[in-house]
Amino acid sequence: MIGFIIRMLIVAAGIWLADWMIPGINAETTGALLWAAFALGIINAIVRPVLVVLTFPLTLLTLGLFLLVINAAMLNLAAWFVDGFYVVGFIDSVFSAIIVSIVSWIGSSFIGPRGRYEVIVDRR
Repeated sequence: MIGFIIRMLIVAAGIWLADWMIPGINAETTGALLWAAFALGIINAIVRPVLVVLTFPLTLLTLGLFLLVINAAMLNLAAWFVDGFYVVGFIDSVFSAIIVSIVSWIGSSFIGPRGRYEVIVDRR
């Protein structure tokens, strides 16, 4: 449970950064930002794997670039569910998905599979 909360906060940081950098993304309140991160986490856990499997030939044909479109669609779907969180335009959605993905990747590199901060010491 703590791992889900930490990852949700990392996604919320990514959405906040996208809101700050891209004019087509707007989270009106902190609550809307947190709800958007929660919705995006649930959508990425349930809907995204189905879409990835269904669009595998197209993803293979575009050498993986179609995954950016899928990530943008997941962000738009989260905006559709959450009041106070808006995504305007496809290009803004794609760039926001890239920002959220990079922040999530960097943030997740600091936590282990259980969602805890881990320090690995290598003694030689």
